[in-house]
Amino acid sequence: MESNEKIEMLATWIEASDYIVFFGGAGTSTESGIPDFRSAAGLYQSEHHSPYPPEIMLSHSFFMEKPDIFYDFYRSKMLHPAARPNGCHQLLSRLEQEGKLKAVITQNIDGLHQTAGCGEVLELHGSVHRNYCMDCNRFYSLQQVMEIQELVPRCADCGGMIKPDVVLYEEELDHQLLKRAIHEISIADLLIVGGTSLTVHPAAGLINYYQGSRTAILNGDPTPYDHRAGLLITERIGEVMDKVNGMLRSSV
Repeated sequence: MESNEKIEMLATWIEASDYIVFFGGAGTSTESGIPDFRSAAGLYQSEHHSPYPPEIMLSHSFFMEKPDIFYDFYRSKMLHPAARPNGCHQLLSRLEQEGKLKAVITQNIDGLHQTAGCGEVLELHGSVHRNYCMDCNRFYSLQQVMEIQELVPRCADCGGMIKPDVVLYEEELDHQLLKRAIHEISIADLLIVGGTSLTVHPAAGLINYYQGSRTAILNGDPTPYDHRAGLLITERIGEVMDKVNGMLRSSV
């Protein structure tokens, strides 16, 4: 099947569906200027001046032991406050407004789905937009953290270290969030998987709970679950979803 035929098929599936769930990863945001992790141009391959690999720096134990090095990397490589939603985020927002999309399950921490207007977003790995003092639990927005001059941000109330509400390596995912994600996927009539290598567990295993017959995987590189997809699209996800958006009839 040619690329345009696949995109048309995805649009047809969307129009025929009433309970769509989107499961996405870092590739969803690359067209918004946020690098992913594992591709050739990704975060794990990029140059940085620390002798530690990103997987180590983004671990809970490293955060606790060397918060200055963690925050140097986090501030310079993980925060992209100027990023804007792309065609993927925008189509999903439209589908939610039209009542077709019931949940966005994301491994991303950038908040772009919410910026685009999505309300039902399950952030498996947390969000850079939520930050908490580890001692008194005071909330800090991303903007407030960025305005703190010290490299390691500390609480204005008690002086405790502020931690981003993101799931670091060695930390568990929120069990209630996982439970809800499993429920949403299990009752979907269309599962769209986008911008994820489907190699990071337990998140990747969530698609095993899908019981429907229509799975579309949109990813530039092969995934371990490609054999289960009725549609495989390797073009840039933002551009693909933008085309789909133009093909859909309005249902509102």
